[in-house]
Amino acid sequence: MLKVLILFLLLMAGIVLGPMIAGHQGYVLIQTDSWNIETSVTGMAIILILSLLVILFVEWVLRRVFRTGVKTRGWFRGRKRSRARKQTNAALIKLAEGDYQEVEKLLSRNADHAEQPVVNYLLAAEAAQQRGDEIRANQHLERAAELAGSDQLPVEITRVRLQLARNEDHAARHGIDHLLEVAPRHPEVLRLAEQAYVRTGAWSALLDILPAMEKAKVADDTHRLARQQEAWLGLMSQAMADQGSDGLKRWWHNQSRKTRHETALQVAMADHLIVCDDHQTAQEIVLDGLKRGYDERLVLLMPRLKTGNPEQLEKALRQQIKQHGATPLLHSTLGQLLMKHGEWERASEAFRAALQQRPDAFDYAWLADTLDKQHKPEEAAQMRRDGLLLTLKNNP
Repeated sequence: MLKVLILFLLLMAGIVLGPMIAGHQGYVLIQTDSWNIETSVTGMAIILILSLLVILFVEWVLRRVFRTGVKTRGWFRGRKRSRARKQTNAALIKLAEGDYQEVEKLLSRNADHAEQPVVNYLLAAEAAQQRGDEIRANQHLERAAELAGSDQLPVEITRVRLQLARNEDHAARHGIDHLLEVAPRHPEVLRLAEQAYVRTGAWSALLDILPAMEKAKVADDTHRLARQQEAWLGLMSQAMADQGSDGLKRWWHNQSRKTRHETALQVAMADHLIVCDDHQTAQEIVLDGLKRGYDERLVLLMPRLKTGNPEQLEKALRQQIKQHGATPLLHSTLGQLLMKHGEWERASEAFRAALQQRPDAFDYAWLADTLDKQHKPEEAAQMRRDGLLLTLKNNP
């Protein structure tokens, strides 16, 4: 608009000033080595105006040409973007149907023109992995990494997820350790870390992430508690495998008092010590646990203990009977302990007390054994028949 205004002013000036200087035109001389150009001032003004008009015309033509090219490119780009959007929507429907081959095809086609190309390539990688094509999955993953730029978190999360799907557990563990440095409270990172640590037996690392899982509300309390106990059991097994009973006891004493007072861990620890043939330490843990609270799992370990001091176990059982009543389990366990050192009559009384509360095939068999030792074959045979009938009734 400014150029048109300048041109209009020049024309007006020519119209007004032209007649005024008609008689006083003078001339303009342009001289070079080989030729001279001589014209009037008015002629020179006309030449300049015409030159300006030509320049404006050429500029207009060029602008139209380049604008047409931009529009053409924009049209093609918009068409590809629209097609990518439709293919992405169709891929989501196929994903719900479980057609992973079609999902990969639709997501990867025109993915560079999608609204979020990184997401398209990541989903295509997971779809390719679902149908077992690891090569295509890796190709899509690398393309996503190229497009993601500095935001590599979703790419690395997908990479670890694919590694776990391929059972590349140690590679996934390496990736998880790096992700936890970058995003220590990311819910999906914590879920993948849980899987990787359980698979690789990284029990200490699993215990370390449990507080973060609680803060990020990953899984419920029951699940986290089960994982915690699984980690403790794993650490016990590792200590026992590496250094036997001595290493297991050292590991146990290095734990906090709160940990050592967990009943589930006391049961597991006593069981490991029994396997290591360290019955004395196992008995100490069982008795310490029963002092703090009654738990049937601790009582069930008593018959497996082989120590030179069974009186402590009998005393603890009778104390539990006083506190919690004459339960069948307590009487049955007492009977089994009395059998070990030949107190057949007292053992038979304990088994009878247990059977009065509930029938049990094992108690019938143990009672029959004690009656045999007391030279009561007929009653012993009757107990065996009752036990057999109960077994047949429970297992027709």
